[in-house]
Amino acid sequence: MLFIPLRIPFVAAALLFCMGIPSQSPAQTMHAFYVPPTPLPAGEHGKVIRSLPLTDAAALQSAARNLLVMYHSTSEDGKDVAVTGTVAIPAGDPPAGGWPVTTWTHGTTGIAPLCAPSLDTADGPEHQFLGMHEVVMDDYVKRGYVVVATDYEGLGPPGLHPFLQGASEAHGALDIIRAAREIDPRIGTRYVAIGHSQGGQADLFTAALGPAYVPELTLLGNIALAPASHIAATLQAMTRASTPSYALGYAMYVLESFASNHSNIELNKILTKQALHHLPETQHACITATVSKGYWATAIPKDQFLPGADLASVLKVAAENEPNGLEIRVPTLVAQGTADDTVMPSWTDDEVESLCKNGTPLEYVVQRGATHETVLTSSTAQMKTWVDARFAGKMAESNCSALPSAATPEK
Repeated sequence: MLFIPLRIPFVAAALLFCMGIPSQSPAQTMHAFYVPPTPLPAGEHGKVIRSLPLTDAAALQSAARNLLVMYHSTSEDGKDVAVTGTVAIPAGDPPAGGWPVTTWTHGTTGIAPLCAPSLDTADGPEHQFLGMHEVVMDDYVKRGYVVVATDYEGLGPPGLHPFLQGASEAHGALDIIRAAREIDPRIGTRYVAIGHSQGGQADLFTAALGPAYVPELTLLGNIALAPASHIAATLQAMTRASTPSYALGYAMYVLESFASNHSNIELNKILTKQALHHLPETQHACITATVSKGYWATAIPKDQFLPGADLASVLKVAAENEPNGLEIRVPTLVAQGTADDTVMPSWTDDEVESLCKNGTPLEYVVQRGATHETVLTSSTAQMKTWVDARFAGKMAESNCSALPSAATPEK
């Protein structure tokens, strides 16, 4: 969905919405939904601010009800913030104890409000990527699971998404479960978290923070597919790279994200004037356009950084958002494709080794020949069996004592 040309009607609809006057069209009503009330009413994290029936591409076909929800959540720096996402409720009556829940953390779509997955349409900027996830998610709701999916802070409502900031991502994924249960109390308290790519990193933070953050809910396990990691390594590689790289777009996302809520990170002391001039372009397009056309698709990465730029403050925040230091006490399934050129197989090998050393009951699955995208589809059958087993109370397996390697699968 192209968001920018609708900026004027978006604001007009928002004003009408806040005044209680009906919008002029369904499109304006949808856009107005994403503008939080000003001031934001007080509310505990997870409390619903508003909801609306959802019928576009983000609506799961097998659900009896699809809802677009705005709810209170907690930002990286502990502030109350409005976050949006979707809730899909299955048909029929819930089992004893309520419907089981899967909370989904999505891969990178961008850092601008227009890149929210809940805004997806059949011709949307990230539909090819999001559509794969929507098919997999739909299978869960078809089998009787409630499926909730956060947009993350800064995607949907105005603002800038705190990209790869684990606590913010996790809070969004956990609070939407609370919001869903407020809307329909028949939804149960047991949940599993599932995420891919950026969402894999978010999923691991969700698993680490969930038990303390939403103690009334019961986390049964989590699945991380090709989870993002090695943030600092990516940034440092871009300061040396002499040929265009799609990773440069991700690096700019990280810098903008970290600078947005860490006042000691000053981008004018890190990036050249030319890079700073083009930086706003990342907020007017989503990830596919950012890395495939325009300035950031052809720029020489090392030329975007000032000579001798001090990245110490950035690298400190990057380290705080690496999953390898997390303590996760529930069954964890991690899958990695051997042909992945976005999240390097060796990175995930390192990450699971660290998580195992931290005491995580982890099963690591290597998908031979799977790319960053196809690891989702190649893992679908095993994911379904694994999730069903968690809700059935079966013992989870761990191969921490003899981990396979995605980087060297022949070993």
